[in-house]
Amino acid sequence: MPADPARLRGAPGAAAREPAPGLWSALRIQGRVIGALLLREIITRFGRHNLGMLWLLIEPMLFTLGVAAIWSAAGLHRGSNLPIMAFALTGYSSVLMWRNTVSLCADALQQNINLMYHRNVTALDVLLARILLEAAGATGSFIVLSVVLVAVGSIEPPVDLLTVVCGWLMLAWFGAALALLVGAATSFSELVGRLWKPIAYLLFPLSGAAFMVDWLSPQAQALALLLPMVNCVEMVRAGFFGNVVPTHYDVAYTAEVNLALMFLALALLRSASRRLEAE
Repeated sequence: MPADPARLRGAPGAAAREPAPGLWSALRIQGRVIGALLLREIITRFGRHNLGMLWLLIEPMLFTLGVAAIWSAAGLHRGSNLPIMAFALTGYSSVLMWRNTVSLCADALQQNINLMYHRNVTALDVLLARILLEAAGATGSFIVLSVVLVAVGSIEPPVDLLTVVCGWLMLAWFGAALALLVGAATSFSELVGRLWKPIAYLLFPLSGAAFMVDWLSPQAQALALLLPMVNCVEMVRAGFFGNVVPTHYDVAYTAEVNLALMFLALALLRSASRRLEAE
């Protein structure tokens, strides 16, 4: 009696009869895929020679120190009891977290469309790899600069480290959700990626990096706090400065906006994945 063709190795029906991997197996596979994509991104961006991966930390550190020096030279610290170095560190490092993450993901799917021909590589994996890489760079830069500046006496240690961590994690969540949304939307139209660059520059003065919400009028405060990153920056500064200056933020509102952005981003990314597969 002839054998069932579907049971033969390499038969067309064999793949269809294979059971789907379990949850932990699928997570392990995705972890390996994202790890491989991370290594690929690091080698592509920074190469194997000179400082290599260290540029992931050095580049945002140089930007932050440069902004701090410019603000200090311009005398922006006059009339305020906030230390300009700590103010610039908490402000500009926060901008690098969400802005660079989104910018790196804006055209990620189009640049890596060939990778998605592999069965285990998805659009989500490509975007997550870039999000993790940029978030790691911004976070590492923030930590290293904070430790060094505290060690040399340029800034005081954070008053409430837990509040700083919570604010930073909320900011990372916002940056990841916005990056997924913009990355997915760009696969439908390149115009989204082109518009993001001027939008990012326009959002910088509104992001809370260069001002405290308490400095604004009550009407302006209400408008400023509609932006999630303003709430996150205020939370980070509340942990750094304590009661030196009043801070304003709403954790519940920020979490709700981040959750809504993430849900919208994943829904759009699902449609984008189907569209890329069809192409």
